[in-house]
Amino acid sequence: MSQAIFTISLDFELLWGIFDKVGTKYSKDYFSNTRALIPEMLDLFAENQIAVTWATVGMLFAENEEEWRSYSPANLPSYRDKSLSAYEWTKANGIRPEVHFAPELIKKVLDTPLQELGSHTFAHYYTLMRGQSPAQFREDLRATQKIAQEKFGVKMNSLVFPRNHVNELYLPICLEEGYTQVRSNPKNWFWQETQHEDLSKKWFRSADCFFPIAKRTSFQKEELVKLGNEPLLIPASRILRPYSKSNVLFNSVRLSRVKNEMSTAARKNEVYHLWWHPHNFGTDPKGALSELKTILIHYRRLNEKWGMQSMNMGQIGEMMRLPD
Repeated sequence: MSQAIFTISLDFELLWGIFDKVGTKYSKDYFSNTRALIPEMLDLFAENQIAVTWATVGMLFAENEEEWRSYSPANLPSYRDKSLSAYEWTKANGIRPEVHFAPELIKKVLDTPLQELGSHTFAHYYTLMRGQSPAQFREDLRATQKIAQEKFGVKMNSLVFPRNHVNELYLPICLEEGYTQVRSNPKNWFWQETQHEDLSKKWFRSADCFFPIAKRTSFQKEELVKLGNEPLLIPASRILRPYSKSNVLFNSVRLSRVKNEMSTAARKNEVYHLWWHPHNFGTDPKGALSELKTILIHYRRLNEKWGMQSMNMGQIGEMMRLPD
C-alpha cells in the first residue's frame, strides 16, 4: 500500500550562500545564532524521528584556510560575472572561519540519527550562469566528494543545486559523480529558470506561501522522474520562509499553509518536500524553532492518523530503486 512521505532538505551554506548578495555587510549575530541553533534543530529532529537531508556546501567541511585551499579544484568556475565566484570574493575580502567553516557542525549532523549528509556543491556553484563549463562543474563535484570521504568517510548521494539553478544538461554529470538523487524545482512557472529573476516571479512565489495560487505542491511517488543517465529528480514542494518578528499574522497564515499542504499530502498518500536554509532561522532563533516544533508535532499527528512517513532524499532514492 502506498504511504504518504514527508521529506525535508536543508541548504546548509553559512556565508558561502549569500556572499554575492550581502558582501561583508552581514550581522555577526545572524551566523553565530545559526551555528548555535543547528544542534537544537538536530535535537528536535532526533526527538521526533525526522529524516533530513543536509545539502552542505563543501567548503564548510574545511578546518581552516590551508585545508580549504588544498581541496579546492584546479579548474575554478570562470563566470563572466566574477562577483559570483566564491574564490574571487575571498581574494578581495579574506576568509572568516566563523562564517566559512563548520566541520564540527557537520560532525553533529552525521552523529544524529536519520540525518543524511548531501551536497550543495563545493563552492556554491551556479550551473546556469555564463562563463562556467561542464568540466569545471565536474571538478567542483569531485572536490566535494573528496573532502567528505577523506575527512568524514562519507560518500554523498543527494545533491541540491545552489539558488535552485537546475541545469538539465549537467544532470548526467551528477549521476556520474555519485549523485543518485537531486532536488528539482516545483513545476509552477514562477520556479522555472531561477537565474532569470523578475518581480513577477518573486511576487507570485511570495504570494503562494500564503494563498493557493498555483498547482498542488505535493505529488504522487509515480511522478518522480528518473531517466537512464540521470539522477532521480525529487521536486521541492515548499520553502519555509523566515519567521517574522514583527508580523504575527504573517507567521500564522504562512504556517497554516504549510500544515494544510502536509495534511493534503497525508490524505492523498503523496510526497511533501519542505526546504529552507538553516541561516533563515538566524534572525529570531526562538521564534523559528517554535514554529519548527509546531510543524513536527503536526507531522506526528499525520503519522498517527494517516501513516505518513518521514524520509530523507537518500531514503526516497533507495525506495524508488527497489524492484516492484
